[in-house]
Amino acid sequence: MRTIHPIEARSLEILRSRVDLRGLPPLTRAVTERVIHASADLEYATDLVTDEADLEQGLRALRDGAPVVTDVAMVAAGITARQVICSIGDPAAADMAKAYALTRSAAAVRLSAVKAGPGAVWVVGCAPTALEEIIASGVAPALVIGLPVGFVGAAESKAALRESGLPAVSNVSEKGGSAVAAAALNALLYRPADDEGDE
Repeated sequence: MRTIHPIEARSLEILRSRVDLRGLPPLTRAVTERVIHASADLEYATDLVTDEADLEQGLRALRDGAPVVTDVAMVAAGITARQVICSIGDPAAADMAKAYALTRSAAAVRLSAVKAGPGAVWVVGCAPTALEEIIASGVAPALVIGLPVGFVGAAESKAALRESGLPAVSNVSEKGGSAVAAAALNALLYRPADDEGDE
């Protein structure tokens, strides 16, 4: 069982005093709280787009040992409860990007897809092009946490994710980032097996 540090516990008390998420379904609430906790940004309460059934599918996949794949090392660094696949630093990603006129992040997705196979949980917190590649490549994910950040392509890639029909967590605005993407996954990884979400 995970031990919650007193600072984290106090932070959650403050968060819950400022925004009431009790009406959300259990996993949606857990993800939203964890993202707000990681960012101190209460706007995520209305900016996140989740589906409880998608989150349940992702949680089941994680508990069954599904691989976790991230777009960049910063996201991977925020996931402490699980080993992850991250191919961004693989020299083959740079070679593939050059050969096929891709971004390195998109090339890394192609490499990671081979390593992970279908049914993985994908976590994107940096590169819209990584998210676009996941959508286009047919990787058959259990869940895609798509929270890239930026003024160029981030909101559009997240809209495309929602339109794709893939099981997903996203947000509407341009904000996002590695910390919130990792936090969304951690909300599922930290979930006790017998927790129904009522706190």
